[in-house]
Amino acid sequence: MIEKRQFYIDGAWVDPAAPRDHNVIDPASEDPCAVISLGDQADTDAAVAAAKRALPGWMATPVAERIALVEKLLAVYQRRAEEMAQAMTLEMGAPIALSRSSQVGAGLYHLGNFIAAAKDFQFETSFSEAHPDTRMIHEAVGVCALITPWNWPMNQVTLKVGAAAIAGCTMVLKPSEESPLSALLFAEFMDEAGFPKGVFNLVNGDGVGVGTQLSSHVDVDMVSFTGSTRAGRAISVAAAETLKRVHLELGGKGANLIFADADDKAVTRGVRHMMQNSGQSCNAPSRMMVEAPIYDRVVEEAAAVAKSVTVGAPSEDGPHIGPVVNAVQYGKIQALIETGIKEGARLVAGGPGRPEGFNKGFYVRPTVFADVTPDMTIAREEIFGPVLSIMKFETEAEAVEVANDTPYGLTNYVQSGDTERRHRLARQLRSGMVEMNGKSRAPGAPFGGMKQSGNGREGGIHGIHDFLEIKAVSGWSAE
Repeated sequence: MIEKRQFYIDGAWVDPAAPRDHNVIDPASEDPCAVISLGDQADTDAAVAAAKRALPGWMATPVAERIALVEKLLAVYQRRAEEMAQAMTLEMGAPIALSRSSQVGAGLYHLGNFIAAAKDFQFETSFSEAHPDTRMIHEAVGVCALITPWNWPMNQVTLKVGAAAIAGCTMVLKPSEESPLSALLFAEFMDEAGFPKGVFNLVNGDGVGVGTQLSSHVDVDMVSFTGSTRAGRAISVAAAETLKRVHLELGGKGANLIFADADDKAVTRGVRHMMQNSGQSCNAPSRMMVEAPIYDRVVEEAAAVAKSVTVGAPSEDGPHIGPVVNAVQYGKIQALIETGIKEGARLVAGGPGRPEGFNKGFYVRPTVFADVTPDMTIAREEIFGPVLSIMKFETEAEAVEVANDTPYGLTNYVQSGDTERRHRLARQLRSGMVEMNGKSRAPGAPFGGMKQSGNGREGGIHGIHDFLEIKAVSGWSAE
């Protein structure tokens, strides 16, 4: 049993004020794999106070030096990548091949993009050639609370910590209590890289405890949160009293529009993207919307692809999916699969219960429903598991209407060989991101949503901007 009962505050590992143990569950075995302590108000206050003390010095540190420390962090992360992969596989069930590639790779990718973006960014510049005596200064927001989820641990930690550090902010990280081991390891990386005392602090806790304490803390200037829309609302309410800045990256219910002229890999691509990370991604293309002339063929193909997706233990190498993170999530997914059946959707792959060969662990069968209608629960709620809903549309206008008929607005997808159609849809789909024909966004391109999928943007220069204030100074002299 791994024991991680200390917090990282003011450059040192410290004991909690009033230790309260929490078991971290291995989702493959359903047994405890680690025990951590959850913090209380005293721990939160100590971490925020350390960040507040460190803020003036860190803000005054030249940008080049801040970038250099993030470069050292990146080097430590690269050298200890296998430790990080093993931690994420244990705590949240990502298959080891996925942990080594995408889960660990996300952190490397984001830190590298922040470094490149920061080197080209002018933190101080004149307002315009016509008005050089007005100076624009990009200045750190201040003390930031960073609250991260369990599904892509290092993706979210690095998106927040890397941007905040380069911007000159100090921070308190509260990782998910479901997947805290990777974040505690990351704190070791920050310490080894040599960040000054108090710049980075970590306190474990749950949402109603440390999460609420940080969100309402008078000395916290900004909250950056990734997680459920429900929790995002609660954080916004808690933060309102102090008028702190709140940036949210929340849930999604992505529509994947497949037209008759889509390429021959579109369906396979869509199903496998949905199943990646056991469906536990906010930007998953969970609603496959198919043009009527190819609907029957697509349903048959999607079912075959889902049936070819293997489920295996996280510790086993190979391209399979693992369990979902915990019993609560497993129960929610099973209930929604049952609801889909009761409401009349046609089950064409998977279904309730564990896959064959598994009698324990939070494993879910790769599941596909056809003949889903927009009013069905599985078409409206974020399932956060390997469950795909297929819907039929007759016209482009109908596809846009149904795709936009959701409180979410994170990522939508378009599969079509018609360039003009793709350009039309890019402007009509109400989401922060639109991905077409399997093309990924450019390195450093912003990640974030509209509507109840949140606000703010993460990654690259836009992610750094989220942690900066803009100060206008008049009467600036060149002398």
